Amino acid sequence: MKILVLNSGSSSIKCQYFIDQKSVSSALVERIGEEESHSEVKYKEQSFSSTAPVSDHHQALEIIFSMLKESNAISSIDELDAVGHRVVHGGSNFSEPTLISQEVIETIRSLIPLAPLHNPANLKGIEVISKIAPNLAQVAVFDTAFHQTMPEYAALYPIPYELSQRSGIQRYGFHGTSHAYVAKEAAEMMDEDLNTLNLITLHLGNGASATAIKEGKSIETSMGLTPLEGLMMGTRCGDIDPAIIPFLSHNLKMDIDSIDKMLNKESGLKGICGTNDMREVVMQAEQDNTLSSLALEMYTYRIKKYIGSYSAVLGRVDAIIFTGGIGEHAVKVREMVCEGLEESIGLKLDTVKNEIASTQSRSIHKLKSKIQLFVIPTNEELEIVLQTEKIMKNLTL
Repeated sequence: MKILVLNSGSSSIKCQYFIDQKSVSSALVERIGEEESHSEVKYKEQSFSSTAPVSDHHQALEIIFSMLKESNAISSIDELDAVGHRVVHGGSNFSEPTLISQEVIETIRSLIPLAPLHNPANLKGIEVISKIAPNLAQVAVFDTAFHQTMPEYAALYPIPYELSQRSGIQRYGFHGTSHAYVAKEAAEMMDEDLNTLNLITLHLGNGASATAIKEGKSIETSMGLTPLEGLMMGTRCGDIDPAIIPFLSHNLKMDIDSIDKMLNKESGLKGICGTNDMREVVMQAEQDNTLSSLALEMYTYRIKKYIGSYSAVLGRVDAIIFTGGIGEHAVKVREMVCEGLEESIGLKLDTVKNEIASTQSRSIHKLKSKIQLFVIPTNEELEIVLQTEKIMKNLTL
């Protein structure tokens, strides 16, 4: 099948073109709405780019299709079998990838209050494709869908029950496409049926989340109503005492928008040591920078706490998986997270394997470790292709 995977953001559109589950081309338009928008397409060993004003998402997608044609990646939009869209928030409405209809569009629109930064941009991509190619099948793959198997006692917050039901305030989780992909990859590496495995998956990038997977299903995850809850991240605070918010408002006279901006964009690694680039944090920590060392200790300590709690929730852990930019490349982070876990849960990190630089999926545990440990590069775009193909094949049955 020929599938275009689209990730439409507020000021950018990124896409990858797959033929029979193999990525053959990629394209992007950045800084939409600015004077110097950047457009680029890569096909085979060639790259084509331009800098010119791009007024809106409609023009951006027209440019992308034009560049894909000019590069000979595609000859016509008509040759596509479907477009798979990354949609951040599906609420409790969507637990599976879904063929997009007008009803689905309106449901995604109704969920904008839960994801005001992401769902409007995701909708723009869907709506523009509908105008450019009205007969082309579109499939929505939701970041939240994988976590809809969480039991109610894990998904609900201990606030008045009636308020939860009326407002939709509950824990939804994110990065589901990534967690689902690496869980399946781990099962293949272990030569086991995913539905028999208990896993802890750690998606560590600028955004970070942990998920407890029991017999192939998500039963707990660190992000909640929004991507702010959970682990310490690049610029997000993660778990904090909620009373900090009224404290800041009453005592420091900060308004709610300033507090929200601080917690989302000025906290985490950046808030502690001034940078959200883990490479810089590790380098500065190795040079005895006190705040960078503190940031690294805080970051890995909180991951370790989640591993401990998820081990208790799962009862038995078969494997732990590191993924995401930091999870895949930060040797020091993996080392610090695993330190001390041999005595508590029987996890034995092989430090030699851990230090080998590789872009391939690999194990980094010792042979006598009770729990297997993997580094698995995530591929959310391929997972969207797989989910989209599943929907398309079901249509023809």
